[in-house]
Amino acid sequence: MARSQLAAAARVARWADVALGPGSDGAGDGKATLADATAERAAGDLGLTAAQVRADWDTARLAGLVEVHGDSARPGWRLRAWNRDDSAVLRGWVALFDAWSLAYPEPADHEPAAVAEVVSAMPQVLSFLQLSAGPVPVEQLLDLLEQRVTELRTERCEIPYGPQPEPVEPPQPEPRRSEDTPLAPLLDWALHALASVGALTYGDGHATLTPLGSWAVWVKLEQICVAAQSPAGNIEAVAEEMLRGCAQLRPNAARAEYRAWLAARPVGSAVTELIAAARGDDALLRGLAFEALRVVGAPAEPDVRAVVEEPTLRPYALLWLAEHDGADAEDAHEVLTRKEATWLWVDTAAAVADHGEAPMLVRHLESAVQPTVPMLLDEVRAVGHPRTVQVLVALAAAHPDPALAKAVRRAAFQVHTGGN
Repeated sequence: MARSQLAAAARVARWADVALGPGSDGAGDGKATLADATAERAAGDLGLTAAQVRADWDTARLAGLVEVHGDSARPGWRLRAWNRDDSAVLRGWVALFDAWSLAYPEPADHEPAAVAEVVSAMPQVLSFLQLSAGPVPVEQLLDLLEQRVTELRTERCEIPYGPQPEPVEPPQPEPRRSEDTPLAPLLDWALHALASVGALTYGDGHATLTPLGSWAVWVKLEQICVAAQSPAGNIEAVAEEMLRGCAQLRPNAARAEYRAWLAARPVGSAVTELIAAARGDDALLRGLAFEALRVVGAPAEPDVRAVVEEPTLRPYALLWLAEHDGADAEDAHEVLTRKEATWLWVDTAAAVADHGEAPMLVRHLESAVQPTVPMLLDEVRAVGHPRTVQVLVALAAAHPDPALAKAVRRAAFQVHTGGN
């Protein structure tokens, strides 16, 4: 259903990618909105009217099939993933659903504050439609809308305390207040707008959620419930603080915390925060950030691919991408070169040294790809990780075998002095 709803928008977005992309003949009106000549050209190529092209282009922008950057536009990751990733299509439709108030022209003759109140109140109306699971009379929805708008007005009502200065200016005619705006026409506009994005059907004095609209409202309700169940209370924290709060949790509890944290913020900004935390000096947070990105799933793919060439993040990004592409978690390490695997071993050892216990660091030796400790030490020295010395010193102090501890200390000294 989502593919069908967005098919026309995807068609125009693909046309723009080919006809207006870098190196093409038509590159370049340089605008995020289609110029008249471009719209006419697209209409001729696609067998549409210019008005249809513009409407489909606007839908593509709202659904993230086209991403606007300044005064230019480029294909979004959802368009790139359209044929292979159903979740990208669903997220594109949810983005359009979230932007329903922009998808259909709002009434021009109504108080803007009243329009904003109706937009804020519609989630409750949609929840009622979802729970009703069938046609609901518009009169009933209007009663609910009026109740919710009254609640919003009461919540924001502020009464000034203390003596008030006398007005200096002569009294002016009172501006039109949102309270004076009838809500029935605005409800009619909102229902038409939601119908235009495929969230509901509207006619004969009744409104009914489509299966797609019912699913979307259910997902929103589920996100609210997940966010309310943040087990460790880190939902309001920035990514780095949230990850530190998850460091002592068991894996299942940590994943629940990641889901709650993600449910409370836009996916794009959440992914940006997690990658910024992964770039820091704390190796433990680097690993946890990519665990949280695994919970994000497909929407994080473009950002993860973008950091593959960063040495600090490369092994983590390659493993994430391998698992995202279907590799078993136990086999994903095969995508790493020996050098990348060694770098990751040192980085993980640094996390254990900083936050774990000595026996954990000793056990970490078993996860090295090298078959012998001398081979491991040689390759660790060559890999150039900035924490190599500290890791080797900590390992030497923790290991119960005096001979092995001595060899590790010697390797640490050689890395520190630059010797062989």
